[in-house]
Amino acid sequence: MPRTSRAAAGGIVYHVLNRGNGKMQIFRKPGDYHAFLQLLIDAKQKANIELFGFCLMPNHWHLVLRPKADHDLAAYLSWLTNTHVKRYRSHYPRTSGHLYQGRYKSFPVQTDSYFLTLLRYVEANPLRAHKVRLAGQWPFSSLGCDAKTAATLLDPWPLKRPRNWPALVNETLPDPQQSRIKDSLNRSRPLGDNAWTLKTAQQLNLQYTLNPRGRPKTKQDNARD
Repeated sequence: MPRTSRAAAGGIVYHVLNRGNGKMQIFRKPGDYHAFLQLLIDAKQKANIELFGFCLMPNHWHLVLRPKADHDLAAYLSWLTNTHVKRYRSHYPRTSGHLYQGRYKSFPVQTDSYFLTLLRYVEANPLRAHKVRLAGQWPFSSLGCDAKTAATLLDPWPLKRPRNWPALVNETLPDPQQSRIKDSLNRSRPLGDNAWTLKTAQQLNLQYTLNPRGRPKTKQDNARD
């Protein structure tokens, strides 16, 4: 399979995800979450990015952000994850093996209804995991964090936030929208309408993510159909 280009284009919103190796916990106690939130803030001094949303879960995290220049995404996330690993090792010296399952994954997102759908999905993580009764009760997300963290860390959205946003996050996403997001996650596919997805895949050398699953049909296969 072709490799995904790491020269992420500036000016595009990305959904970024990373998980603990073997589903191991990367946040064991509240202090671990708070330390990572501070890293998210500090990392903004290393690269020019806008952070629109996030959710930290025990064994993974999601970010929704937009780098200003082509190499800002890599600079931000490289410093963030490398520093997190070093400090985690220092705090938990008996931990062995890799902390993360691999390098972060990033998925371009169209800044329209797909952006809102993605943020609903990200901020509802603790609700789907039955960690809280309402998504806003989870303090380690952009929906539930305290006002000081939000003011320091979060940037204005590129489109208007719906007035009933907390209620929308607490509603279950319709199956077609969930399937579109999961397909993006599973295939590293841009998340947007068909025209935007095709254009962005071409721009970022991600055309292979649009191909059907499975091996291409041979002439013999076609003859059997």
